[in-house]
Amino acid sequence: MPIDFRRSWSDEDLALYRDNVVRFVETEVLPHDEEARKRGDVGHAVWRKAGALGLLCADIPEDYGGAGGDFRHEAVIYEEMSIRGLTGMATSVHTIVAHYVFNHGTEEQKRRYLPRMASGELVGAIAMTEPGAGSDLQGVRTRAEKVEGGGGYLINGSKTFITNGYLAGLVLVVCKTDPAQGAKGTSILIVETEGCKGFRVGRVLDKIGMKAQDTSELFFDDVRVPADALLGGQEGQGFFQLMSDLPYERTIIGVSALAAMEGAYLATLDYVRDRKAFGKPVAEFQNTKFKLAEIATQIKVGRAFIDRCVEDLVAGTLDTATASMAKLWATEAQGRVMDECLQLFGGYGYMSGYMVARMYADARVQRIYGGTNEIMKEVISRAL
Repeated sequence: MPIDFRRSWSDEDLALYRDNVVRFVETEVLPHDEEARKRGDVGHAVWRKAGALGLLCADIPEDYGGAGGDFRHEAVIYEEMSIRGLTGMATSVHTIVAHYVFNHGTEEQKRRYLPRMASGELVGAIAMTEPGAGSDLQGVRTRAEKVEGGGGYLINGSKTFITNGYLAGLVLVVCKTDPAQGAKGTSILIVETEGCKGFRVGRVLDKIGMKAQDTSELFFDDVRVPADALLGGQEGQGFFQLMSDLPYERTIIGVSALAAMEGAYLATLDYVRDRKAFGKPVAEFQNTKFKLAEIATQIKVGRAFIDRCVEDLVAGTLDTATASMAKLWATEAQGRVMDECLQLFGGYGYMSGYMVARMYADARVQRIYGGTNEIMKEVISRAL
């Protein structure tokens, strides 16, 4: 029995929207993926093309330049990229940044930045992780000190593992405005990178996977920003702002994980039907049948759960613990499925020219970013 790839949250309009997304992905992203993998970034042009088609900030209201849809429209984009093993264009991080601005920014900040993010003029990044602070955001050491006389802030510090860091035109910088207050002294400052004195992009980091996605070091040396660069206009709100948007981010990871599993499954199914060993297709061996049955079952079970999370997120009822479960379960399942699919490809599965090999390497970080899966277990356990 083939896997049912229908989504419980889809409808006729979303199906038409998906057709547009597929056309964009297959004409503007897929043909250039190998070049982007060698270069380490997808370039700015593809972002602007996506913006012109209304595919960026799809769930941001039209009043702020977005497409006026909801999370389902975003999910379609993540799925169609992930099914094809395309991880270079991190629209997920871009959208998360837009949501920080939309959910927590002042009216002036929304009107200044969101239309430019929706058009692809500004690529968004969020600078949280530091060389000495990962999941423990209270350990952030980057400082933002007030300049006397209302002169804004001076930012000093460094960040690492920043997705979209190389291409970013807008960076949300998580920093301490009052180190004595711990988490309560954390704020988020908005930095426009073009012509920004003291801002510097370090290395584009060499990862084991996600080769087309620019992940960089960022350095802030006396970067001066105006007072109105403080997200929301009030100091000490950074930790609250970060925590309130985590269910959104973790649902994105779950959606992407399931779609990647589906893409790997379909590619593996085609391969084992064509590949012959000992005079017959590999698909006819009992081991292959059993492995495919296990993969299909995991995808079907996961699809029911992830679709429910999408529906709850759209309805505004998805809680942090359930979103953490989605991220935990889906990424662990993704790791298992990618490993089994690669095994069924045999030696070819280890060759980077095959999509399944790239998907295997790309999947590993899913258990780390967005909060490690160990943190997910901690979050879930507190809600029991």
